[in-house]
Amino acid sequence: MRILILGGTRFLGRATARLAVEQGHEVTCAARGVSGAVPAGARFIAADRDDPESLVPLAAAGFDAVVDVTRQISHARHALAALADHVGHWSFVSTISVYADHATPGQTAADAPILAPAPPDVDGPVGPDHRWYGECKVSIEELVRERMGVDRSFICRAGLIVGAEDPSDRFPYWVRRLSAGGEVLAPGHPTDRVQFVDVADLAGWLLHAASTRLGGTYDGTGPAMSRAEMLAGVAAGLGIADPALTWVDQEFLLSHDVREWSGERALPLWVRLPETAGLMDRDVRPALDAGLTIRPLADTVRATASWMTAHPAAVRQGGLDPADEAAILGKWQAVRDR
Repeated sequence: MRILILGGTRFLGRATARLAVEQGHEVTCAARGVSGAVPAGARFIAADRDDPESLVPLAAAGFDAVVDVTRQISHARHALAALADHVGHWSFVSTISVYADHATPGQTAADAPILAPAPPDVDGPVGPDHRWYGECKVSIEELVRERMGVDRSFICRAGLIVGAEDPSDRFPYWVRRLSAGGEVLAPGHPTDRVQFVDVADLAGWLLHAASTRLGGTYDGTGPAMSRAEMLAGVAAGLGIADPALTWVDQEFLLSHDVREWSGERALPLWVRLPETAGLMDRDVRPALDAGLTIRPLADTVRATASWMTAHPAAVRQGGLDPADEAAILGKWQAVRDR
């Protein structure tokens, strides 16, 4: 296929471009070029998507498929105006953040309520909390369906994406922490649910969707697992037989200013229950039936660890630092021993 990736210089876009080259496709990546380089074998075209005309010169190439990951509404509008009549299939990587209900486990893309589109004066997420992120993705989904039609558009609502070149601290934190050994603070309960997808698996599914002209809207994430299974899987991928996990209750952690999800003083992949129980426990059977394949967790761990070792400067250092973790574990031990 002749594939145009709008981006292709970091994480999912780059992984998709790399895999497409490996599969023998003719790959063009259109981006500003400030986030990194495209993979070897892909053609780079400089394009500033703030300019409505930046992608117009690409229309004559007649691509079989486009993959877009944007969160800017105007970028999607410009791209569709320039290219929709000249491509066969359009994949848009949306997000599970479009959903209005994060409390109910087991929902699918077909039955879960979504947020309203972004207000007319909002073009993209704003501020450190990425306000309007989900709403902007909803707006872009609507643009893609309207311009390409349901049959020629694949809306992939991605969950947490992990693996090599991960720009976040979420999965790499646990790879780093379990590698370090010692007593490991595990948040919540062993049965709490965790859900994510390897970047290479998601890239493979995007290319499968393009080659089969898959249409419709799906959640792009792997099957949920328990937190105990996740931590055991990370340990196994690192060759650690029996990690020393100490499970600490949610309310105790919150009372000691331990934060959720990502960032400083956070325990990544931990979400508050029950109000966000559905965020990491979606029913992905429709995606699996539509061709999403999931590699063993140990493979994801090894790929992540290898990248972290080779590119330490690129790894974001978030989560609890060792001194904070040790202090909280000591306080928890004191509570348990009363």
